Parts: sequence; C-alpha cells; structure tokens
Amino acid sequence: MKVIGITGPTGAGKTTALNALTSLGGCIIDADAVYHDLTVSNAEMRAELTARFGDVYQDNVLDRKKLGAIVFRDKEALEDLNTITHKYVDRETGRRIEEARAQGRPAAAIDAIALLESTLVNYCDCTVAVTAPEDLRVRRIMNREGISEEYARMRVNAQKPSDWFRDHCDYTLHNTEADTVETFSARAVALFRRILEET
Repeated sequence: MKVIGITGPTGAGKTTALNALTSLGGCIIDADAVYHDLTVSNAEMRAELTARFGDVYQDNVLDRKKLGAIVFRDKEALEDLNTITHKYVDRETGRRIEEARAQGRPAAAIDAIALLESTLVNYCDCTVAVTAPEDLRVRRIMNREGISEEYARMRVNAQKPSDWFRDHCDYTLHNTEADTVETFSARAVALFRRILEET
C-alpha cells in the first residue's frame, strides 16, 4: 500500500484530487477531521488541553473560539497546543493507515495543509502538491464560502505560495484556468495510477 501525502494552498482543488484517489480504492485521512474527532473522543488529549488552557470545554465540546482567543495572541501557548495535539493526531493517523493496510487498500492519502511541516510527512511514501493560480483560488474561495474578495485574498496571502509547495513535494498537480473538474480529475487519476504502479 502506498501512503501519499496531499497538500497545497486553499482553493487549489485538493478535494477533486482526493476524490480521484478514492475512485481508485484509496482511503483519505483528513488531519483536521482527525483532530476534531480526538477533541471529543480522546479523554487523554482533553485532559492535557484542560490542564494547559483551563476550561476550554463546554458540554463536552471544545470551545474553539475560547481556545483560539488564548493561543492566537500567545506564541508559546500556540506552540504548546501544537505539541499536545500533534502527538495524538500522529498516533491516530498511524492507526488509520494500518487499518487501511489491513483492508487491502491500494493507497491511503494524508490530507493536511501543514503536512510538510509536521511529523505526518514521515508516514508518506511520496507527497503531491495541488496548486492553482492565485486569482482562480480567490474566486473559488469566494464562491465556496460566500466571502468578499478582500477577505479571500487575505486568506490566500496568509498561506505559503504555490511555488513553495511545488518545491517541497515529489509531484505537482497544477489546476489551470482552462481545467474543468473532469479534466483535472482525469490528470489526478493518471498521476495516482502512476504512483501506485511504481515499486
């Protein structure tokens, strides 16, 4: 089984690429979804978060705004949050990879925007950057989330540029202005087939 790390800036087409891999029998491990699951299901992680940040749970649900208000104005607190959560996300990701292997899946994809900066990259046999021109990404984010162009551009500019993802990944899937969902998906399928056939 191949473990493929998929990353790239928001609005570039990662969902279409992930769907292409799913069509080949691969399973998707969404690092954000794993984190959110663990904030509810993992008592050990919840205890660590409460011990470090105080009363950040309300009715057994993490109050993300309350936690955000603490960590986004305190660099040390943010580092502590990452230290606590990353080890649990890493462990659960490893468990899900083994589950996929036991199911006989041809591939498992780890979907994480900060994949390359995290320990999750150590699980990957290869990495794929999904990129697209900035203006296309801005339009997509505006349409998807119903936000202004100014806010969408702010979101885009807060992330690393496409070149950074291209330079740090083994493969790149570039989504162009001329692409449709179908043409981009077909290119993604072709790339993943090639990766799965490599020994």
